[in-house]
Amino acid sequence: MTRPVAVAITGGIGAGKSEALAAFARHGAATVSSDEIVHELLRRPEVRETIVERFGNGVVGPDGELDRGAVGTVVFNDRGALEWLEGLLHPLVSAEYLVWREQLGELSSPPRVCVTEVPLLYESGADERFDRIVVITAPEGVRRARSEVATDERERRLLPDEEKVRRADYAYLNTGSLAELDEFVASVMDDLTR
Repeated sequence: MTRPVAVAITGGIGAGKSEALAAFARHGAATVSSDEIVHELLRRPEVRETIVERFGNGVVGPDGELDRGAVGTVVFNDRGALEWLEGLLHPLVSAEYLVWREQLGELSSPPRVCVTEVPLLYESGADERFDRIVVITAPEGVRRARSEVATDERERRLLPDEEKVRRADYAYLNTGSLAELDEFVASVMDDLTR
């Protein structure tokens, strides 16, 4: 079994992690985002029931599924609730990611590189699960303009960009065009597949 080189993308809110992930896919990497995995987990009856038990029926939408916006309102106004939710989801996300990575390695023609976006990579201790780490950064004003999410409270909990860059294998200051980001990703892919 040949396991693909496991790469994590991390960085602040609005830095361009999702665009970088899309660029890795264009350059031949297998990709998955932590958000995609969380979406799937929230549809599982046992996860849904655990969350409703903790936060109440107010987090359930008219369709009977979890209302992610309502869950977000609860957890981003209550640090303890956020920590509880992260404690529930992070181990499940990690387990799903590892299964995905193993399944890639079992393919008859496995990809050489697999990439996932992990916003809280260092904060959750997940960096040890990856062979290489890419950090995408951008100045605060640029990130705020790109993101509709309130960043102040969430950003205070994150490692500073300087620390992430110091610990990463690759870092990119994302202040240019998508084509420039794509060029950076192409160079990383070239380096990883030599």
